[in-house]
Amino acid sequence: MIKHYKELMAPRGAIRSRAMFGGHGIYCDDLFIAIVIDDQLYLKVDELTQAEFAAAGSSPFVYQGKSKPVAMSYWRAPDEALESPRAMRPWVDMAIAAAARK
Repeated sequence: MIKHYKELMAPRGAIRSRAMFGGHGIYCDDLFIAIVIDDQLYLKVDELTQAEFAAAGSSPFVYQGKSKPVAMSYWRAPDEALESPRAMRPWVDMAIAAAARK
C-alpha cells in the first residue's frame, strides 16, 4: 500500500517514506504530510483544512493514550482520493499546506 500511496502523491514533489509509529511516515520534499497505519492513509490537517476532510466523511487517526483516546492532526484520506493522482491532488495539496503552516 505504501508504494501505491507514494505513486498517488508523486506529482506533488519528492515523496519518501520511513517506518515509524508502528506504521510509516510520508514526506513530500522535507514536509511530513501523512502517516500510514494499518494500511490506511491519513493526511496532515490543521484548523484551515480539517473542515474539508470532515465534509468528505473523513475521520482523524485516534490512538489510545494512557488515560483516554487521543486524536491526531492526521485525517483519513477520502476514498475517492485513492483512485488516481488527479483525485489525490487537492487532498495532498491541503496536507502540504497544513504541514508548511506548522
